[in-house]
Amino acid sequence: MSTARDGYRAPRPEDPYADNDDLDLDQDELDPRPVISSRKTSASRISLDFGGRIPLRNLRFGGRRRPKDEDAEDREALVGGDENARRSSAGQDGRPEGFTSDSGVRRFSQSLFDLGESGKGRKGIWRFLPFAGGKRGLPLPSAEAVEEPEEDHDPSATRLISVGRKQAARFPPNAVSNAKYTPWSFLPRTLWNEFKFFFNMYFLLVALSQIVPALRIGYLSTYIAPLAFVMGITLGKEAYDDIYRRKRDREANSEAYKVLRFEDATAAAPEPHGSKKRKIKSISERKRGKRRRVSDVDGRLSDGEREELATEDFSAPSSSVREVIKPSRDLKVGDVLVLGKDQRVPADVVILKSFSTEAAAMEDEDAGSTGGVSDASTLVDMGENAAQPAKQIEQEAAKGVTLDDQTTTEDASGGGEAFIRTDQLDGETDWKLRLASPLAQTLPASEYIRLKVTAGKPDKKVNEFVGTVELLPKSTRQPYDPPVSKDVSGEQPLDAATRQNSSPLSIDNTAWANTVLASSTTVHAMVVYTGPQTRAALSTSPSRSKTGLLEYEINSLTKILCFLTAALSALLVLLERVEGLDANQRKWYVAFMRFLILFSTIVPISLRVNLDMGKSVYAWFIHRDAGIPGTVVRTSTIPEDLGRIEYLLSDKTGTLTRNEMELRKVHVGTVSYGGDAMEEVASYVRQAFALSEGAPNNTLWTPSVGFGGLDSTTRTRREIGTRVRDLVLALALCHNVTPTTEDGENGQAITSYQASSPDEIAIVQWTEAVGLRLAHRDRKSISLRLTHDGRIVVRVAILNVFPFTSDSKRMGIIVRFFRDADGKSTDGETVFYQKGADTVMSSIVAANDWLDEETGNMAREGLRTLVVGRKNLSREQYTTFSKAYAEASLSLSNRDAALAQVVKQHLESKLDLLGVTGVEDKLQPGVKPSLELLRNAGIKIWMLTGDKVETARCVAVSSKLVSRGQYIHTIAGLKKKGAALDALGMLHSQQNAALLIDGQSLAIYLKHHREAFIQVAVRLPAVIACRCSPTQKAEVALLIRAFTGKRIACIGDGGNDVSMIQAADVGVGIVGKEGKQASLAADFSITQFAHLTKLLVWHGRNSYRRSAKLAQFVMHRGLIISVCQTVFSIASRFEPIALYRDWLLVGYATVYTMAPVFSLVLDRDVDEGLANLYPELYKELTTGRSLSYRTFFVWVAISIYQGLVIQGGSEVLVPDYLDASSPNMPPSTDTVGFKRMVAVSYTALIVNEILMVAIEITTWHPIMIFSIAGTAAFYFGSLPFLGEYYDLGYLLRMSFWWRFVAVTAASLIPVYAGKIIRRTVKPPSYRKIRGV
Repeated sequence: MSTARDGYRAPRPEDPYADNDDLDLDQDELDPRPVISSRKTSASRISLDFGGRIPLRNLRFGGRRRPKDEDAEDREALVGGDENARRSSAGQDGRPEGFTSDSGVRRFSQSLFDLGESGKGRKGIWRFLPFAGGKRGLPLPSAEAVEEPEEDHDPSATRLISVGRKQAARFPPNAVSNAKYTPWSFLPRTLWNEFKFFFNMYFLLVALSQIVPALRIGYLSTYIAPLAFVMGITLGKEAYDDIYRRKRDREANSEAYKVLRFEDATAAAPEPHGSKKRKIKSISERKRGKRRRVSDVDGRLSDGEREELATEDFSAPSSSVREVIKPSRDLKVGDVLVLGKDQRVPADVVILKSFSTEAAAMEDEDAGSTGGVSDASTLVDMGENAAQPAKQIEQEAAKGVTLDDQTTTEDASGGGEAFIRTDQLDGETDWKLRLASPLAQTLPASEYIRLKVTAGKPDKKVNEFVGTVELLPKSTRQPYDPPVSKDVSGEQPLDAATRQNSSPLSIDNTAWANTVLASSTTVHAMVVYTGPQTRAALSTSPSRSKTGLLEYEINSLTKILCFLTAALSALLVLLERVEGLDANQRKWYVAFMRFLILFSTIVPISLRVNLDMGKSVYAWFIHRDAGIPGTVVRTSTIPEDLGRIEYLLSDKTGTLTRNEMELRKVHVGTVSYGGDAMEEVASYVRQAFALSEGAPNNTLWTPSVGFGGLDSTTRTRREIGTRVRDLVLALALCHNVTPTTEDGENGQAITSYQASSPDEIAIVQWTEAVGLRLAHRDRKSISLRLTHDGRIVVRVAILNVFPFTSDSKRMGIIVRFFRDADGKSTDGETVFYQKGADTVMSSIVAANDWLDEETGNMAREGLRTLVVGRKNLSREQYTTFSKAYAEASLSLSNRDAALAQVVKQHLESKLDLLGVTGVEDKLQPGVKPSLELLRNAGIKIWMLTGDKVETARCVAVSSKLVSRGQYIHTIAGLKKKGAALDALGMLHSQQNAALLIDGQSLAIYLKHHREAFIQVAVRLPAVIACRCSPTQKAEVALLIRAFTGKRIACIGDGGNDVSMIQAADVGVGIVGKEGKQASLAADFSITQFAHLTKLLVWHGRNSYRRSAKLAQFVMHRGLIISVCQTVFSIASRFEPIALYRDWLLVGYATVYTMAPVFSLVLDRDVDEGLANLYPELYKELTTGRSLSYRTFFVWVAISIYQGLVIQGGSEVLVPDYLDASSPNMPPSTDTVGFKRMVAVSYTALIVNEILMVAIEITTWHPIMIFSIAGTAAFYFGSLPFLGEYYDLGYLLRMSFWWRFVAVTAASLIPVYAGKIIRRTVKPPSYRKIRGV
């Protein structure tokens, strides 16, 4: 037997005709492949593993022709070497490549392979066999055997991810949660939110005081039941809101996605029936270059090892692949997703492969014709047929260079690239180019399990990512490899194969959660970060419990009432001691506490009940409003704040605009076209590219030859037609758009366009509309086709592309025209086309007298202008430029500046001005009138967007956020904090100007000059901030809240707006096209921006006015009964005796007054039409006049007056309630006189409150009439059942009725007269508008 070089002994030639009995058997049946264990070996004891196919094949050779001293070598070759190989290539959980928990193979517990002491004393190979040891047998694998639980992954550490397999560490689930509470935190948090308010704590203390017998007044339930009822209502409402949030979260988390499932290839593809022999070939015959080598010093392979290698099938796939459907919440780190066009990315992923749907279909047909591939794998096994990315772009991506807007191969959709939309993440409207990893792009899906990805810790920086992907060797078996000595630095050296089988990953290989796949490709992507560790989640602040401003105002007023209660109680106790009455019966502090409890109705507990029930009614009104369909109230605790908004922070993309571009106007120097005039442009294009008679159909148009279609027209039309033709041709060629073909609903092919910028697509769609369609585009050429006859009329070779950047603000292309259809001619004209912003192009194009005027006109209309120019290049000019450009590209320092200088020097001078285009970003329906109405309502509007400066400026003008002619002060590109204050200087003198600031400059102000910036900004009528990160949006919202103390609302539709929405006092989310992240996290969800006006101006105004009136009336109701109690206490010699006890006290706050008082939630001062017509009415609410200290003390004065009249009048008109026999003793509550006085007083009190409600109503509603009349009828109907408190016989006498009428009239008539006088002298605004 010869020994090959490198220490490898070639196997002996096999006799194909030899009849080996062992080979008659199917060795897979005799020796099934168990699961590999990853248990480590130790020096004292070798932990054996039977997952390496030892028992049968190697046993035949392991015990013979081996000297005793070679046992150690056997162990290393058969066990130890495999252990190292398995640890490097198997999954992190110890399973072999391609093995998942779903493969159906039973698992062996680790303890199964730990032989312990039973292996001692056995010699040779038998010591490796537990079933040969006598006492200890090998237990059968149990189906209930489970793996050891993984440990939670440290989020601050990097992560090593095995693709398509179970991970060694546990990562968070991929679930979206906007819930405020958990089952454990619900009660503590809600109770804290309730009892942190003073009046709730006050009610609790009063209720607890009734446990003390000396302080008890009446029934204990009188105080406990109302508090429990209030808490039950509040907790129930919070629970309902949170359950509803969880329901919407479940809908988002249940979105289905295709996931590739990898199974063991041998288990998935069993041997065909009837196969009895297995032909064994040598390794060199099976697959060249796959030999295992070991050096002479490393030892030699055993015969059994050689036979094992001979039976290995190196060409077989590592796993079988099938697609399964998983909900978003079940996605795990390492899962491989299959994403299609317009599909939302559910987690942060790394793109492994991108291929066109056409390529997948062709692959499917090939598989079907050969029958070699199953239907389930045709989609995923693109492998070698997938186009390879261009080397230049691969190198750029590997270096972390930001990719330009260009495709990677001639096949634009099959080159491993994909476009994604990130407007839901960062607000930018431009599509982003993403590349598949070069290492995985040509890899069949069945080999994905050989990939391992190393990624950094979770980070909220959406534009940064660093990682690596490694391709492991295909074979899981390797001979023993001795340790490699480390170099001097201590680093483990990497061999050449390792370096070749790993590739860096950058931001260009990723797609973050909430982005959308925009291109017509199928993408295989591996999940890297899930749930709370995604970029979108880390940029989102946690949800918080929001409390309305009205709650804080009522809390302050309640403190005043409580102070009045304590002062009144102290005064009565003091007067009692001064008079010397009852000094020996009761301690002063006991008397003080009893007075506090008696006067506790001053702070009415029913206030919370009425306000909370009112909030629910307001939410129901909003839900049921047919004018704003689809509106959802997610936080029902703050509807009144909708009527107090002074600052509105709005997103742009998807909120104000649709992100749909349309070319609205073109100007060619002498004439402008727009609207219906575009038909004339189309006629010029048809004439310009019409073939002359006798010309073949495959003739191509070139600038020097042309077709002569315009020659037959007049001179004027010929000049205009030539200008129009040149402009249309330039726009059809100067872009980075790629056409793709898709199957429509009827099975017809539909051409769509993909590009990084929607502006580019809008321009190409316009050229198609006027007759010149982009037929083909790759990295080398562009073909244009006439739409009316389908001819290819223009074909050019792409020589250079100069992509658009935010610094250059222009895009250029050099093309060479083909003269013939076969594209072999190389002598066509070379032309440089360029388009860009007018600010930079005005100095590049030749001198003219119309450019500035026309671009200014279009800008005032809110159109995004582009200036288009052209320059013809001779062959010598292009050669000179090409050499200089190539030299500049080799520069090691300032390469970009050197390249830009070459382009400027050789190309960008005296371009022929072809025309100007105006592109409009379509606004959402009703945006212009909505913004104008909100501005007239006194709301200052800020637009915060992640888009470009030019885009933000145009949208601000087109949406009328900035009025025509209004000065826009721009602060952009600020880098030094010293210059920041100077940039704000001009705004101090121009208070009516608008501010436009970019994210870089905003970051400097937020870090160094927060107060100076916000002082100026909050006074401006409009602020536009662009290039804002989600964190900056939230920071601006918090800064305005902290500095002004005003109510702010934030509105957005994307995941990048969630932080801003949650930071606002009122968050409004719009249900977007690509997701519901914003609407789920918001307090109010609407379907379009125009609905916001009705939500604020109508529902918000009504909610605040109604709650303010309701709160003051409830406090009046509590005050008046407390005044009555005070008057009675003074008359009863300062004795703390209850005037109204038990049912009278409970009934007063519930069935006798609650319905009329609560019906005030239906009141309104103007109808909806007047509210929209006069938005200035909304501005009055922001001053807080509806509920202020002034209005509060007016109601206090009314309550004191009416309480004195009602109780004082009753005591005067019924004087016999005091016991004449004992004038120095407190009155008895059981005497007839006392009951008669109470009957007059209580009846007058009830009727007074019912009529006061009627006086306060502005617009009557049928329910109001029913509640007032019904409550009055119920009270008088219940009089016969109040014999415990009244003298029922007295109620039938006229003396009762005239006393009752006199007291009621005395309390009501002066109050009503004062109200009439005030309305006449100083009528409110709503009465002026209504004319009443």
